[in-house]
Amino acid sequence: MATLTFHPLGNADSTRIDLKDGRKILVDYADMRTPGDPSSPYIDLPTALDADLRSARRDYFDVVIFTHLDKDHTNRAGDFFHFERFASRQGNGRIKMRDLWVPAAALTEEGCEGDAEIIRQEARHRFIEGKGIRVFSRPGRLEDFCKRNGIRLADRLHLVTDAGKLVPGYDDLNAAGGVEIFIHNPMAWRLNDREVEERNQDAVVFQATFREFGTDTKVLFASDVDDVTIGQIVEASKKHGNEDRLGWHVFKIAHHCSYKSLNSADKGNEKTTPTEDVRWLCEDKAEMRGIIVSTSEIIPGKGSDDDKDVQPPHRQAANYYRDVVATIDGQFEVTMENSPRRNPKACQISITVAGASFVAMAMLPVDFAAAKPMRAG
Repeated sequence: MATLTFHPLGNADSTRIDLKDGRKILVDYADMRTPGDPSSPYIDLPTALDADLRSARRDYFDVVIFTHLDKDHTNRAGDFFHFERFASRQGNGRIKMRDLWVPAAALTEEGCEGDAEIIRQEARHRFIEGKGIRVFSRPGRLEDFCKRNGIRLADRLHLVTDAGKLVPGYDDLNAAGGVEIFIHNPMAWRLNDREVEERNQDAVVFQATFREFGTDTKVLFASDVDDVTIGQIVEASKKHGNEDRLGWHVFKIAHHCSYKSLNSADKGNEKTTPTEDVRWLCEDKAEMRGIIVSTSEIIPGKGSDDDKDVQPPHRQAANYYRDVVATIDGQFEVTMENSPRRNPKACQISITVAGASFVAMAMLPVDFAAAKPMRAG
């Protein structure tokens, strides 16, 4: 069976996908703990990922996806991964990335710093070399990048997947992996219409469909896009007859439960009322007993200091999502609410013939949690 492991990192993302054929995909990497602070409420991400890989007797991920280059999706990646571009960032137990998947903006963006710059340079290096990378969308500035670096975009199109397409190698539900990955965003026309990249709106949004003995489970990863971008994804999907590619049994909601991913114009007093396109996605495309996952801090209580914070998660958005799952007999789960503060633990969704099943690892007996089987590569 396939599993999804969500790590408690506050308002940050790192999700491990284990396919039933043993392949491992990591969606984002943000180590948010305070180094040397045993009281940090965030999981020790490098240790958790290392332990899982060691149990599988490997030192690599088959795919590492950086949905975009913001800190809450890349923090300390430069210290964890093996980078082919940098001799100083190789060896010493660093984890290899067989394939690096990034939005086109991750190659073309200028002015990056820190981990974002390291990932950008690695992506550029791999794209120029023509191997070990997949880029999503092909805006005009990607062709400009190719010209500046003495390569032809036509010779790299096998490394590019446009919105509205399946990813090669992850496009057959009847193969051993039993998975299809369909890309919704970024859209090349959006990048072409703007002079500079917008990381959140140019982020990778995708649907992964898993097949287990004839049962299909659909998982939607929304990164950090807002309601406008979601609306454009919905409109494009309807236009091209891809509405089914927005169906979900599991929905990793956008931007850490921000109201701006529902309706950026109106947070609401008690509950955010979504725009019509977002409502259609959240309600009409939800499957019964669906699971919504918010990779975020604990939802603030009404009138609390956190409730006054402009940053997500927002109580009003959470109230809407809770109403959605109530109508489908589903679950609304928050990563930091399922993790003990003194001993942070991940939560996991198993994909079985019966569909998606959520478990908070912190709630399991210690001996059972330690004995959870991991797939070998």
